Amino acid sequence: MHVTSKPLGFWSCWALAVGTMIGSGILLVPASLAPYGLLSLGGWAISSVGTVAIALVFARLAARTTRDGGPYVYVQDAFGDMAGFLMAWTYWLGFCASIPLQAMAFAGYLGVFVPALAHNIAAKALIAFGIIGLLTYVNLRGLRKMSVVQITLTLLKIIPLFVIVGAALTLGTSHNLPPLNPSQGSIRLSLTTVTLITLWPFTGFQAAVCNARAVREPERTIPRALMAGVAMVTIIYIGASLAVMLLVPSGQLAQSEAPVADAARILGAWGAPLVALGALIATAGTLNGAIFASSQMPMAVAEDGKAPQWLGTLNAGGTPYGSVLVSSTLGVLLLLLNYSRGLLAAYTFLLKVATALCLVYYFVCGLAEIKHSWRAATGWTLVALLACSYSAFAMIGSRLEVLVWDGVLTAAGVPLYFVFRKRARSAPAVS
Repeated sequence: MHVTSKPLGFWSCWALAVGTMIGSGILLVPASLAPYGLLSLGGWAISSVGTVAIALVFARLAARTTRDGGPYVYVQDAFGDMAGFLMAWTYWLGFCASIPLQAMAFAGYLGVFVPALAHNIAAKALIAFGIIGLLTYVNLRGLRKMSVVQITLTLLKIIPLFVIVGAALTLGTSHNLPPLNPSQGSIRLSLTTVTLITLWPFTGFQAAVCNARAVREPERTIPRALMAGVAMVTIIYIGASLAVMLLVPSGQLAQSEAPVADAARILGAWGAPLVALGALIATAGTLNGAIFASSQMPMAVAEDGKAPQWLGTLNAGGTPYGSVLVSSTLGVLLLLLNYSRGLLAAYTFLLKVATALCLVYYFVCGLAEIKHSWRAATGWTLVALLACSYSAFAMIGSRLEVLVWDGVLTAAGVPLYFVFRKRARSAPAVS
């Protein structure tokens, strides 16, 4: 069954890209960057350039097809069925890992308003389960309902960040700015580190590319929404990071567990709650996008005959309800398995897994664009080379644990590919 109408337009795709990128990352990353001083702005700049290159590659690839599947279709067209399936597999796993990641962040930020939650792991787990269940229900209601919720949450989540930037312009002081390189260590190594730290907040824009057939004029709409979204997020991230530096003394910033909330204290008693509310909205929006994206990939693969057909069956709202339920259930299982580590340890572990899996298909999609363009479009070949180089740089710079998870999780898709292919070949033809 296929969607007969086109419920997603430019703003829906824009909100999926922006809303899935802006989550808990920007609210926590400034503290991680504080020890690196003003060099951290270099990390944002490098990550921005790398992300723009990857987004340009995705936009170029999206303009070539109206098929569902995003990275699955892009890589399949360039390198064949198995390579495409493995990219679909890593995409799906990455977004499934993001589901508990954002749910845990939501439960953590809720502690600002309910202090009793601070040391109650069981209560936080129940809240995380609850928000996954609520947004799974929103997705099951249909693409139109999901789109309205996503656009609303995206617009609401960027307001506190603009407030912080405005406060820095009027109340910030350059005396709070840290030195260029406080550690006096190698600038090259420091830039490598800050680039890896700033990578995670930029992931997620690819949520906008999977359901092309539900998008009006997808060859034009998806590329435009991707580029507009990445451009806006780049401005917000660099502006918010610099604003926090102007508002919070560098020594205090390095010790902060809620750097954007600390920056908002300059606005008075209502500043920190405003940012905490923004954090709740931000993580809810990213979670909504993650549930959507994780359900679209199994649907696309099922429609292509390389996964069980029930994963591609749509309800009246155009939602692949089987895929939604499977993806959310896996997210809940990952949440259960990792809450025994404690909130911070679980968050850090799942963040590494989700980021590593993104890098795999970012790199391979770059190779797909190189294959398409290397003879006919030198400029696009160079953009794709930059995207591949940035993805490889981030993977190589990751710790060994991340690289091992990359290999193990990607390889786990190989036997599944052969199982599903065998079943597809043995299934009776439909007359």
